[in-house]
Amino acid sequence: MSEPVGRYRDDDAPPHGSTGYTGAPLPGQPRTEQPTEVVPTPSREDTATYFSPRPVDDQRSEDPLDDIAEWEVDGTATQPDYRDAPVVVRRADTLAGLLLLLAGIAAGVSLLVVWVHGGATGFDLLRAGTDDLATPQRLIDTGSWEVPAVVFGGAALFVLGLLAYVPAKSHRLLGALALLISLVVAAAVLVPLADLDWDVQRWAVGAWAAAAVAALGFLGALKALSTNPRRR
Repeated sequence: MSEPVGRYRDDDAPPHGSTGYTGAPLPGQPRTEQPTEVVPTPSREDTATYFSPRPVDDQRSEDPLDDIAEWEVDGTATQPDYRDAPVVVRRADTLAGLLLLLAGIAAGVSLLVVWVHGGATGFDLLRAGTDDLATPQRLIDTGSWEVPAVVFGGAALFVLGLLAYVPAKSHRLLGALALLISLVVAAAVLVPLADLDWDVQRWAVGAWAAAAVAALGFLGALKALSTNPRRR
């Protein structure tokens, strides 16, 4: 007995609840197929490639896995190329340089005016002191060392003031030299003042300018010594 047209057998029946048909199409009906989802394949341009560093040729062993293990344990992969330690910044000490420059200018002013009322100018006293440099004992007996000490000390402070404007990690060496020179200048100012029984009424413009050399040089030296290096 032939099977009825348009019917299908039990073994060709679709599963329960399924609406798809995978068997032979019925006469007069087109064959239908289940839609399949197309997954795009990533191209080589879309795929990121990460290269793993390998040891140099002369350091490789026979087993490549050993080289990779040694490289990972060594920690060179995460070692930065830069230092994380603070770096000392080079800079100029403008305030110390200004004070030392003013001290040198005050020493130059003292050459143009008299030091005590009724006395000679600073230039005449300097010339008399330089003439006595050949005999140190005479410098001490006459006290002619005081004016050269102030003038030459002021010139040295002026040079140190210019060097303070040069960027450096620290200007403490300049500050130490300026402090030593300032103490010599202060001694050259206080010794003649003691000979005058500490009577500042007899001081003229030159003596006050010499005192300014010692004071400005001392302040500039302290500023250079107290400034700490800046780090970043």
